[in-house]
Amino acid sequence: MGSPCELQIYTENEFVAQKIAQKIIADIRRLEHKYSRYRAESFLSQINQVAGLGRSILVDAETEGLLNYAKTCYELSDGLFDITSGILRQAWQFDKNSLPDDKVIQSLLTKIGWQKLQLANSILTFSQPEMEIDFGGIVKEYAVDRAATLCLNAGVLHGIVNLGGDIKVIGAHPDGKPWRVGIQHPRDKTKVWKTIGLKTGALASSGDYERCMIIDGVRYGHILNPKTGYPVKKLAAVSVVADLCVVAGSAATIAMLKEKDGEKWLKSLSLQNYTFKN
Repeated sequence: MGSPCELQIYTENEFVAQKIAQKIIADIRRLEHKYSRYRAESFLSQINQVAGLGRSILVDAETEGLLNYAKTCYELSDGLFDITSGILRQAWQFDKNSLPDDKVIQSLLTKIGWQKLQLANSILTFSQPEMEIDFGGIVKEYAVDRAATLCLNAGVLHGIVNLGGDIKVIGAHPDGKPWRVGIQHPRDKTKVWKTIGLKTGALASSGDYERCMIIDGVRYGHILNPKTGYPVKKLAAVSVVADLCVVAGSAATIAMLKEKDGEKWLKSLSLQNYTFKN
């Protein structure tokens, strides 16, 4: 998953714990191999090869489910959460610490838009060439939820799954105490900004601090508005608590994209949140 991952569970003995952990690790690796954009052999890479040609591809039930969830996020966010917008990374290369040419951004915007996709009868069709999709913001959180479900199915009643800061609590500690979860300070990675206690549910965060660059005193983060092609600026970080990690993660990202209206939008959904403003 490209980040530190942790699984803590209470079981009757170490052998049982190892057996459950191995099953969970195998499933997380399966999802990474299937949906990583960094792996040429992944199914996502196969989809994007077809997307580049403007053609169609048959998808399995799991992928179709993720695509349908992405569609829901697109609709709930008024088009701001768009899995076709990952192509903007061609312009925004944060390791180079230089701003992209606006002409490049404008040309990429013509290749973005969920409405340019069609999903029917398990067939995904791209209406124009040179497009691509990216499940970032969905798959890691989905993997967290699956790991928690596998634990519950194996009889684990107390534990926590943490994949790079995306967290799902399986149940409180056996003594009833909550898991103490720290939220990183978006402006000082050595500090904890908030600490919350969780007995159930999930926590996920989105922010401009993981990948960013500062030019002439202005911070440019990696969360890009698919309508403008430029980074969001109003919010520095958003953390959301929800029943499912995939919901917490996508809601946090949508709030970042909604900028000044993000916190209000989260409140309208009755989602517990922690928002750090610029």
